[in-house]
Amino acid sequence: MTSQIERNAAIPLAGRVLLAAIFVLSGFGKLFAAEATQGYIASAGLPFPQLVYVGAVVLEIGGGLLLAVGYKTRLAALVLAVFSVAAALIFHGAIDDQNQLIHLLKNFAIAGGLLQVVAFGAGSLSLDARAGALAVAQGASR
Repeated sequence: MTSQIERNAAIPLAGRVLLAAIFVLSGFGKLFAAEATQGYIASAGLPFPQLVYVGAVVLEIGGGLLLAVGYKTRLAALVLAVFSVAAALIFHGAIDDQNQLIHLLKNFAIAGGLLQVVAFGAGSLSLDARAGALAVAQGASR
């Protein structure tokens, strides 16, 4: 019979994967629409749209994958939370438009979920937990 602890171990994994999915998919979407994405970045008044584009793609795909597998999870979640709030304020600040308001609040909600990961970690089904267990085992064998 599966214990309560074993059942609950999957919850942080599911949360990380669900949070990561939007970043990974968005990053790949940007890859396949580079010119349009750079134009959108420029229209928001950001300098160096090509550089911002590359940074966003790397951050979304890389950070999303790190979050999903639970490696350097707290750092990845913190960086993605800051990115989400910054993107919300830069690109979705026209709150008189209901669609933009929803996007702004969605980004804030995602940042809130990511801050939960920062606070509580990746959980036991993660590369971080495995690395911690290996470190403890190696320390015990010395």
